[in-house]
Amino acid sequence: MEKRNEKLFSRKRSFTFGAYGGIDKFITGTESSCAESVGHSILEILDSPSSEAKPLTSATSSQKVTELFAIIEKLQGSRLDEQRCEFPPPLKTRLLKIGDGLPLILPPQSGGYWIDPPLDRHVETSPTFSQGGFGLESYDIMERDSEAKMYQEYFRHRYHHSFTASDPSLGPLVLSICLEEEENRLRVILRMKECSLHGTFSVSLFQHFPTAVELAKMLCSNVSISCFEPVSYLKAPELIMAFDEHRVSQNFKFGVLYQREGQLTEEDILSNNEESEEFLEFLSILGQTIKLQGFTGFRGGLDVSHGQTGEEAVFTSFHGREIMFHVATKLPFTEGDTQQLQRKRHIGNDIVALVYQEGHTPFISDVIRSHFLHCFIAVRRIKRESEGEGGDGGSFQVSITAREDVPPFGPPLPSPPIFTEGSVLREFLLTKLINAEISCYKAERFSRLELRTRSSLLEALRSELSSRSQCMLGEPTQSSTPLAEGGRGVPEAGGGFIENFKRAIRVRSHSFDTLGVPKKAGGVAGQKPKEGESDPTSKPDVCFTEVKGQTSPQDDL
Repeated sequence: MEKRNEKLFSRKRSFTFGAYGGIDKFITGTESSCAESVGHSILEILDSPSSEAKPLTSATSSQKVTELFAIIEKLQGSRLDEQRCEFPPPLKTRLLKIGDGLPLILPPQSGGYWIDPPLDRHVETSPTFSQGGFGLESYDIMERDSEAKMYQEYFRHRYHHSFTASDPSLGPLVLSICLEEEENRLRVILRMKECSLHGTFSVSLFQHFPTAVELAKMLCSNVSISCFEPVSYLKAPELIMAFDEHRVSQNFKFGVLYQREGQLTEEDILSNNEESEEFLEFLSILGQTIKLQGFTGFRGGLDVSHGQTGEEAVFTSFHGREIMFHVATKLPFTEGDTQQLQRKRHIGNDIVALVYQEGHTPFISDVIRSHFLHCFIAVRRIKRESEGEGGDGGSFQVSITAREDVPPFGPPLPSPPIFTEGSVLREFLLTKLINAEISCYKAERFSRLELRTRSSLLEALRSELSSRSQCMLGEPTQSSTPLAEGGRGVPEAGGGFIENFKRAIRVRSHSFDTLGVPKKAGGVAGQKPKEGESDPTSKPDVCFTEVKGQTSPQDDL
């Protein structure tokens, strides 16, 4: 029995050595002899015949154990060092070790974003470089559609004619012609699926007064129809103007994220509840904090009746435009929801968002997952060396990032991108936010969606003008029957076209299949107009709200 236990004990110890000895195959030639001698020493200690073993004193036993571990350590030490490699530490640890040497924004590993100021030192100009200066005079707000109000300005209150047609290759066409007798010229607008073309032609250029087809071909040589159908519907100017200005809005909504030191994930950023004095001071630069309950200004999809989107928000008026900020910390917080969908449903449906940073942790361009968010503007407060104890709290550093298919937009960042005055920072940020959204609409995702919407709206306009004109001439059509049955005549905002208009916009918003929830019955048509505003069914911001995928129940409250 004693011999059996002795053999078993010997095998166990040999097996242990075998685990370490498995590395021997990596030993170089110069090390092999040394390793071999060390191995023999271990074997001598572990597998010496038991018959030679004498009763061990505690000193002898302790000495042999010490020798054994010393030999094992010597054997495996160099081999482990040869196989050792440095694994990259987690991004968070790596960034925190670097400290304040990092920029405000870092690109994602997959790319797809541009950053201003550029991180590449070899790039001489920024994506928003401008030949102009960097003062307030260069802070020009972009127009989303510079010719959208051309009809209202030059046609609406003058004698003019409109025509419709359906071209085999170009699709629906709506043409407007106005004779400006004082200048002896013709002003023409040709509306097509892709765009609207505008031009003026001196009457003296023509031997005879030109036809509608000739004028259309002068703007677009691809027009192939032989005749247009005249529009005789008396309320046609209202329908045409609604179409031309469907992309124009004086209302904007932007997200505001609060990023604290060490926060690099969407979950961390959206879970912030506490607002520091520094962050509150920044919000006061953007606008004023208002109570949502009973608020009568532009609400940006927030609930002003039942408190379902929080109690407060930040709002401001800027050069005739109303801006609502979706501040993440003021939106409802849901315990146990790591994604904080009650917050993301609003900020994730914005197109541009501000990121206010406390600390030196950079913002990763794609950290907020959203179909709609295309641009982020990061702001960080920095302390100036010359600032004393009684200083104004420091300056602000700014950086911008946008998806690579978003065209550059102004105003340009100063060099260095630092603002020392809150009033100048406000003017810059609000102008930059508006221009960023307008520029984002030119990105591939939005431009494709916008093309489909415009095509649908233009076809609805052509069909409505044609059927209403036939009705005026005593030829009733199917499209005019529902209104006749209702006994209401033609609604003030354009009748059937407006309804088709809203349906097309809903299709446009649903095509993204994003974060929204179904709209409740009633739609925007049931919304009461604000004081001093016209019927909301003719308001262009109906389009803006739907375009961004805001299909929450609060939109109709």
